[in-house]
Amino acid sequence: MSTLRVRQQKRKAERNPAVWRGGVAARVDEARPAVEHGERSRIGVSWRVISALIVVSFSLVLVAFFITDFFYVRHVTVRGARYVSESEIFRYADIANVHVFWVNPETVSRKIETASPVIASARVTVGWPPDMVQIVIEEREPALIWVQAGVTALVDIQGRVLRFPSDNEPRPALMRVMAEPIIEGPPGVDVPVPLDAVTGALQLQSLLAGLEVLRYHPAKGLGFREPGGWDVWLGTGTDMPDKLLIYETVRDDLQARGITPVEINVAHPDAVYYCGSVELCHE
Repeated sequence: MSTLRVRQQKRKAERNPAVWRGGVAARVDEARPAVEHGERSRIGVSWRVISALIVVSFSLVLVAFFITDFFYVRHVTVRGARYVSESEIFRYADIANVHVFWVNPETVSRKIETASPVIASARVTVGWPPDMVQIVIEEREPALIWVQAGVTALVDIQGRVLRFPSDNEPRPALMRVMAEPIIEGPPGVDVPVPLDAVTGALQLQSLLAGLEVLRYHPAKGLGFREPGGWDVWLGTGTDMPDKLLIYETVRDDLQARGITPVEINVAHPDAVYYCGSVELCHE
């Protein structure tokens, strides 16, 4: 028993004695701020004030966007045009004094493309000032110079009259076709240029080096005058290489026989004829 008591006394001695601190613990707890559950921390500026500022700023932007002249179309930026001026394209676009917000690029493109035969395509983009409306033009290229009833026109490969160049304007180095005076009216919508005549003229341009001027007759087709003094008529269409071979054969045969023709007509290869004089023609 004595041994057991000794052990219990040693254990009590090893325990830390409790220390009474009076009201210190209570004062420490009182120094801490009480936090209520669910309470959010306060922000210096109210969200309502921020929202109001955003609404006011957006309203001012809209006022400036729709009321000021800064966003109304006064000009366009044009690229790719050589034969059509920027002022012409602006007129075709029909967006002068229109607010940029109401400019529809697809509608403007269609207007420009249908306004002038010179313009093959128009790509319109809308952005911000200063170049709010930009237009990229692709033009049709002229293939011939067609002169008819005293009017000169640039014609493309489809026989479409592109434009009428002025007298002091430089002309491209193209084949010139002079229509006979019996054709009435200048070339254009009412008097179209025959497509088969354009095709034949372009073939002859590549086949006859140095030939710069052709003639056109509604019945005889395309023709030219040989240095020997006679007229050659080849009709129209895409068979000019064959017609030239036939013509050269007839010409050589006549020259071998000592005949100087007035006209050799190969407009219809199955009915070739030549005229020894104005009144006398032979097949």
